[in-house]
Amino acid sequence: MIPLYAFRDNSCDPRKCTVKKLERAGFLKIFQKLQQVPRNTLILDPTAERALSPADRFVKSLTVLDCSWEVLDTGAISSWRIRRALPFLMAANPVNFGKPCKLSSVEAVAAALYIMGEKDRAKELLSKVNWGIRFLEVNKEPLELYASAKDSTEVVKYQALFI
Repeated sequence: MIPLYAFRDNSCDPRKCTVKKLERAGFLKIFQKLQQVPRNTLILDPTAERALSPADRFVKSLTVLDCSWEVLDTGAISSWRIRRALPFLMAANPVNFGKPCKLSSVEAVAAALYIMGEKDRAKELLSKVNWGIRFLEVNKEPLELYASAKDSTEVVKYQALFI
């Protein structure tokens, strides 16, 4: 089971924060400073050059960036050894429902787990928000294809079917 972490900069409403819900449920650990995040973790970074794939399932841990992308110092995360972008998926969260690539943190972590073969764990995380399972319904076909890919190149090829 891949350990889960989040870097959270407190830029969102703590009552609606999906990462805080996951922390309260014991699914992940939150770090307030980027320097606290383990250096050998895979960072989910939408600016990364490689797509997440099943080949990444052997990482030591997975970290989601739960922060405002307008204020994030992308230079600070670019030094991380393992960074991956999620492939094309549709949001099912109430704020961005139906918008491509506007995932909440719980959707991003669940998508990563699903693609890396931890489908039951992804469903368990999504069950912590009342709209979570809808994310799997909306993205069933792409998630199954991405999870069947052998590597990042194949994930990008499958992604083209949905863009």
